[in-house]
Amino acid sequence: MKNSILPPIHPGEILREEYLVPMEMSAGALAKEIDVPRTRIERLVNEQTSLSTDTALRLAKYFDTSPEFWMNLQASYDLKITAKALEDELALIEAYIEPVRQYA
Repeated sequence: MKNSILPPIHPGEILREEYLVPMEMSAGALAKEIDVPRTRIERLVNEQTSLSTDTALRLAKYFDTSPEFWMNLQASYDLKITAKALEDELALIEAYIEPVRQYA
């Protein structure tokens, strides 16, 4: 994975800043609308928990987006966090380069 100049952005930050704040909606109100426990959305927007596939499907339906949009946010965040944590170990791994085949 190439180093990214962008910091990892938690899907909860996107939900909070791009959806809830502009809509002037609380996490509890959203939770009620999508029929999940209030604490699930509160923990998500406070960046204390990961986004589940269940929540991605519900957010996609409510906000008329795709579940892939939400899951890609989570996957990107997870990859950046894990890449940073494994940076030294990953640096020791050499890329496999397929040998050039000789044709007669």
